[in-house]
Amino acid sequence: MPIKKICCIGAGYVGGPTCSVMALKCPDITVTVVDKSRERIAQWNSEKLPIYEPGLDAVVRECRGRNLFFSTDIETAIREAELIFISVNTPTKTFGMGKGRAADLKYVEGAARMIASVAAGDKIVVEKSTVPVRAAESVLKILRANNKPGVSYQILSNPEFLAEGTAIDDLLNADRVLIGGEDTPEGQAAIHELSWVYEHWIPRSRIVTMNTWSSELSKLAANAFLAQRISSINSLSAVCEATGADVSEVAKAVGLDSRIGSKFLQASVGFGGSCFQKDILNLVYICECLNLPEVAAYWQQVIDMNEYQKSRFSEKVIESLFNTVTGKQIALLGFAFKKNTGDTRESPAIHVAKTLLDEGARLHIYDPKGKILSFKIFSIKLMIAVDRLITCETSANSKFFKMTCPILS
Repeated sequence: MPIKKICCIGAGYVGGPTCSVMALKCPDITVTVVDKSRERIAQWNSEKLPIYEPGLDAVVRECRGRNLFFSTDIETAIREAELIFISVNTPTKTFGMGKGRAADLKYVEGAARMIASVAAGDKIVVEKSTVPVRAAESVLKILRANNKPGVSYQILSNPEFLAEGTAIDDLLNADRVLIGGEDTPEGQAAIHELSWVYEHWIPRSRIVTMNTWSSELSKLAANAFLAQRISSINSLSAVCEATGADVSEVAKAVGLDSRIGSKFLQASVGFGGSCFQKDILNLVYICECLNLPEVAAYWQQVIDMNEYQKSRFSEKVIESLFNTVTGKQIALLGFAFKKNTGDTRESPAIHVAKTLLDEGARLHIYDPKGKILSFKIFSIKLMIAVDRLITCETSANSKFFKMTCPILS
């Protein structure tokens, strides 16, 4: 029986855009996005959406109230849906085993327990959040441990491959859709159901099916490879500066090699955002748990190079201003981790701003897309210095040092 109702738990950067496009392309399916945050749901139901993504507002306006709904009534949405996406946050753990590297699955576990307590019929539960390998096994154990008579579950892995700033196009014209599930008649039937949803707009040839564990690891692997490319070109930028070579010319020459390609070879202050660092640290932790220290050290170096690049850039700013920035007014033109997004998570600009504030600078920060002037974006250490932070949108009254870095554009 075809899917008629879909529920997505989590109205963030993944759940909101994914389900909006799904509602646009599947007018015969009712899609409900739920979240505990009343403020976030209210924003999704207003004209000012909680996230900025080119093209998202038009999609939401077309579908909202027709077959796309945003709600805090999580229990009703779970009860009525045949297919449930878990699209909650999986941050890096800040305490306990795996602190600083392992993914914290408390929100995934909470979503699974809620599904188990509410579901009154068979459900297909889909991991949309980025999770460690074999996380689906934990979700299934929770569901089955709290199972009601006559209720069965199938767990699928369906990782997202969205780049902020191009998420809508990435959804509409996906390179591939991965679906992982069990190699059983029931598992294959669930895969077919989810595939049918995507086939409303994605060619069947781009829908790749595999076992659950391969699907989960593929997401971590893809982000690790992309971050590795950024750290690789950034490492060469230091060599270029020391020798007189031009890193943009080197990147162009390397990118013209058809075996390599040109994407993710733009030297910058470093990578940021919610995925790369978190996912690579998670991969490092997995390797350590599997007693693969050499593999863990290899991927840890990608993170270390990223930290080095941020520190190196900050030092060059200070050096260019005669080795002191105390009392000097400096503008940061851009604070999100890249253009066409308001997301400031793990932005290299945070590291640069913290360093300059520690050195006594007075900062003027401007970003046209994000809610970047909210102090919530800063780390605890940076919040100590916010009394020295000045925000403005014009450079009329100050001499600014312009940070001419693509990632801050």
